[in-house]
Amino acid sequence: MLIKQILSPELTFSGVDGGSKKRVLELIGNLIAQHTPLDADAIYESLLAREKLGSTGFGNGIAIPHCRLEQCTEAVGALLQLSSEIDFDSLDGAPVDLIFVLLVPHEATEQHLQILKTLAERLDQEELREALRRAPDAQTLYQIMVNDSGA
Repeated sequence: MLIKQILSPELTFSGVDGGSKKRVLELIGNLIAQHTPLDADAIYESLLAREKLGSTGFGNGIAIPHCRLEQCTEAVGALLQLSSEIDFDSLDGAPVDLIFVLLVPHEATEQHLQILKTLAERLDQEELREALRRAPDAQTLYQIMVNDSGA
């Protein structure tokens, strides 16, 4: 699966004020709900429930919050570049400033795992992470994420 199949320019945000992990998850729900038919509270509650199972803080300043949603009919991604780092209980203990959110249909278990693998591999590339951090606006952020290395 190509990242551009799940990520749109409308769901790419730069310079987002994070504050805290819970606040970012709530903000993510609201942002996605503005651009999709999905419910903000359902997104927030599902992401929060997933975080209680274990942090989705991937390491190197990256988090990939993800969940399956009943009302979701196709995979939806959102990319946030935070204006400042936040504690995300990451595996490496480092604060997070780049967040890629993944929402998939409830029955899409295999697709969910494949997309997570693709995202983890892409975001594990130091050059890509640094380019995303330097992106001056959402459009540039989107282009870097979908165009670099044929994503």
